[in-house]
Amino acid sequence: MGLSFTARFQRDSSESSDSPALRLSMSSACGGPSSASSPQPKDRKTAAHATARDLFGTRTVSPAWQGLLPCCLVSCRSLWIPPRAQSRARCARPCHLNLAAPGHGRPASPADGRPPTVGGTLPHGHGEKEGVMTPDTSTAELREFIGELRAVDNHTHANTTVPGDTEFDALSLEVLGDFPLPVTLQPESPVWVAAYQALYGYPHDELLSDEHWLVLRATMRAIAEQHGERFPEWVLDRVGTEVMLTNRVAMGPGLSPPRFRWVSFVDALMFPLSTRAEAARTPDRLKLYPQEVSLLRRYLAELKVAELPGTLEAYLRTVVTPTLERHKLADCVAVKFEAALLRSLDFADVPAQTAAAVYSRYVGGGEPSHAEYKALQDFLFREISREAGRLGMAVHLHAFEGPGAYYETAGADPLLLEPTFNDPTLRHTRFVLVHGGGVFAAHARAMMWKPNVYVDTSAMALLYTPQALAAILRDWLRQFPDKVLFGTDAASFGPDTGWELAAWIGTSQTRTALAMALGDMVRGGEVSRIRAEEIATMVMRTNAGELYGLSLGTGSMLREPWAQEPSHHQPP
Repeated sequence: MGLSFTARFQRDSSESSDSPALRLSMSSACGGPSSASSPQPKDRKTAAHATARDLFGTRTVSPAWQGLLPCCLVSCRSLWIPPRAQSRARCARPCHLNLAAPGHGRPASPADGRPPTVGGTLPHGHGEKEGVMTPDTSTAELREFIGELRAVDNHTHANTTVPGDTEFDALSLEVLGDFPLPVTLQPESPVWVAAYQALYGYPHDELLSDEHWLVLRATMRAIAEQHGERFPEWVLDRVGTEVMLTNRVAMGPGLSPPRFRWVSFVDALMFPLSTRAEAARTPDRLKLYPQEVSLLRRYLAELKVAELPGTLEAYLRTVVTPTLERHKLADCVAVKFEAALLRSLDFADVPAQTAAAVYSRYVGGGEPSHAEYKALQDFLFREISREAGRLGMAVHLHAFEGPGAYYETAGADPLLLEPTFNDPTLRHTRFVLVHGGGVFAAHARAMMWKPNVYVDTSAMALLYTPQALAAILRDWLRQFPDKVLFGTDAASFGPDTGWELAAWIGTSQTRTALAMALGDMVRGGEVSRIRAEEIATMVMRTNAGELYGLSLGTGSMLREPWAQEPSHHQPP
């Protein structure tokens, strides 16, 4: 397939010849004849280098451009054209590329039939050789390969299509009031603007005016209304995700298997006694514990249990196990503990007699001491985890810094879970450290020595830079590539920052970070290029597929029908 290019440089007279603000505009006609003045070699690398020579001559190229041109990993004004797609996917209309200073290009609009480029340009510093136009093919081509993989997202809080959906989390953080929110979660952040551009065709590089907001919101509403209950699946297609695990109180319209799989909440089962004293320990917990009390009441009502049984054995038999079995029958693949928002993750091995005595003493009323209640919670945590494993469900554990003004980060250290992971009776339960431990990522890696412990990239995919996440991934992948799962933590962070945008950001940044990590490993001689692609596939999809027993389709987005038939939707 031939490509014809016309080039135009735009540079302020005050800029140096190597200024990153230098802009190169390209227009191409996919499927059209090659320009007579610029014959294109068949090999894509040779073609890209020839084009670069035509455009730049012998001039030294700024490091800002190196590693970008030869693999076409660019921020696009209207269309993503990965080199592999040039020969495998159809193009229905002329396309226009603008290679701008990194971070200022617009990805694909929803008018195009193929998914937008996921991740944009590679960050500076990867594969740059001063003064030589030789890209880092390890990182750049890996980024292309990873960008075509259909992902399995291990952790999200996707919304249903029901207006005002509130069941996307058992613990609503809105009750905590104002607390510091990272800049990366605010809609003015460049990553959110890029997501608006990619999903909704937002035509500007910044959100500058009320008029911009009005048009953008109208576009988002129109697209959601157009797709109706299929809007969540449309989102998956746009971000290149085959299956999304969504952590919710219950599933609902738009979130159906096989593309959406349920992860339920089970913290409420740890708190059968009065929680007033526990809640009073911090202002945040004072607002969070009542939500767990309400969820336990809901579980009891679903089981038609009017009141808590008088003994711990009966509670396990008539409440805990039946609740987990109901979740399993509802196609639940894992259960989730948000315990770190409520207490520390140090769950001791408590004798059944000790826990039973605490339960019997206070189930009829009264306030257990903190030590007494902790003993009961510790026992119940292990029992719930054991039952989940018996039923074939994994156990997800929140392990990350924040959120909240009184959150105790030290209590979320994965090392606190080592006694649990060393429990021989729990070896058939598979544990996933959701969010990868965050600041304790190295501690999470240490826990991967346990045969039944995994980690994912969720939350870090949204909050950390690709460079920071790449460093963590390289540390993990050097030792345990079969234990690492891709995840985003896509959720609604406000009326203008919906879960679909967070899904695009998390997917985009993780693909880029993974390419950077594996590219470094290839250059360092730690893995071959072929092995790097195998590891990328494992992280993005097959590790999760094996963990949850998922029936996955093809690995490449470009082989799917939705990726090849252009859409004719035009945003309002």
